[in-house]
Amino acid sequence: MKYYRDLSIKIVVPIPEDYHDCLRLIKSDYYRIRGKEGNLFQMYSLALEDPTFMFLFWHRLSQVKGLLWLYAKFRHRQLMYKYGLMIASSTKIGYGLTISHPHGVIINHTAVIGNNVNLSHFSTIGSNEIRAAVIGDNVYIGPSVSIIENVHIGSNATIGAGSIVTKDVKAGAVVVGNPAREINAKVWPGKYINNRYPLPKECQF
Repeated sequence: MKYYRDLSIKIVVPIPEDYHDCLRLIKSDYYRIRGKEGNLFQMYSLALEDPTFMFLFWHRLSQVKGLLWLYAKFRHRQLMYKYGLMIASSTKIGYGLTISHPHGVIINHTAVIGNNVNLSHFSTIGSNEIRAAVIGDNVYIGPSVSIIENVHIGSNATIGAGSIVTKDVKAGAVVVGNPAREINAKVWPGKYINNRYPLPKECQF
């Protein structure tokens, strides 16, 4: 496994190099749903009943070139257009991603998604200027959120539904509105991030 480091918000994101690495990432996504690691049979069984996990299953496998690469790319692209989950294989995504519903998530391929992040339906992480946002660890992104251009979302932040984020969000903050502003809410940092996948030491600062 290789790792991408962003020192601005202190995150380390894994980049798979082989199918063993892909399996580790799939296990982390499974853990976020079930609260435990699963074997290959259990993970594929979940993929058959959960469209978002099915998408992540093939998304992870499409990131490396090997015996399954062409089929994985085909399945990834097929599911991408079926559910409107526009997330390219080249997007850097950490351990334990959760997508709450299989509809309308658009992420620019230059975005960086940290570990144990929750994405909700009808959300966009976009850019017109080649560089999209960097999302920290344990971040909750509510439904219909737009994160625009190269902003940095600190770890354990919570972004409320319908927010338009155009500026950096500090770690542990809760932001809502258009444009998004920090509020004093009774929400502890990372409250909505359940079943956090235990990160390996390489991903810990």
